[in-house]
Amino acid sequence: MLDPAALVDSYSNLVPALLLITLIVWETVGPCFRYFVKRPTKRLRHGAINLGLGILNAIVIGVIFVTLWEIAVKWSVKADFGILRWVELSPWIEGLIAVLIFDCFTYWWHRFNHEVPFLWRFHRVHHSDAEMDVTTANRFHTGEIAISAVLRIPLLFLLGADLWMLAFYELLMFPVVQFHHANIRLPDAIERGFRKVFASPVMHKIHHSDLMEETNSNFTSLFSIWDRIFGTYRMRKHFQMIQLGLKEFRKPEDEEFFGMLKIPFRNAKGALSEDNRIETEREL
Repeated sequence: MLDPAALVDSYSNLVPALLLITLIVWETVGPCFRYFVKRPTKRLRHGAINLGLGILNAIVIGVIFVTLWEIAVKWSVKADFGILRWVELSPWIEGLIAVLIFDCFTYWWHRFNHEVPFLWRFHRVHHSDAEMDVTTANRFHTGEIAISAVLRIPLLFLLGADLWMLAFYELLMFPVVQFHHANIRLPDAIERGFRKVFASPVMHKIHHSDLMEETNSNFTSLFSIWDRIFGTYRMRKHFQMIQLGLKEFRKPEDEEFFGMLKIPFRNAKGALSEDNRIETEREL
């Protein structure tokens, strides 16, 4: 049987890179929103800054937190502690269970980033992008990434997970995150079918709306089931009318690399509009 750890090791970097290129081409040929049409220089600069934040975060994770995650896994092995160490299952089943638990954790972590004011100060760096595209998937403040990485230490220990399981989750999750941030639109029937299982482009565009009741919905990263279970799933008619970003962060400095790093420490609260005059639609 194919070893899942070996599979993850082989494709963990290749899949996101290939999908990034594919989605950039798709955004160029058929963009959903046309804010970069005939503005290639602006698009290039926007993407470079977002990817630059992603590279910074990857360095921080690689230098600091991977070692701490390894220590948590070794503690779990030594103590024979953790949910996945108390049952005998195949590596694939264990990996899938870990994916579901990691994804539920990610849902609640994302939701807390909206509900806890201190966390929102960091997370608004991601939401301040008024020209969301595939590179926005990398646009997170290093402080948010660091806090999330710290919280994964006890999660790995309690779950009794191996590091390949976390990498397996990332291999599944990050391409979907790239996909639903991309400036693309699926045919309506495909979009509806896709969001029955996964977070879709329309779902996440609604999440990036500058209306408070919309941005506080559709928190899922991979499986859309969490928003349905916990009551935060939301759709709207005429999603093309959405205004992306945050009204409080539309200055040129908010799109600069160092300007984005300063956003959590700015005086603006990043409060969202409370305008409730939007059309919604319900789906079973």
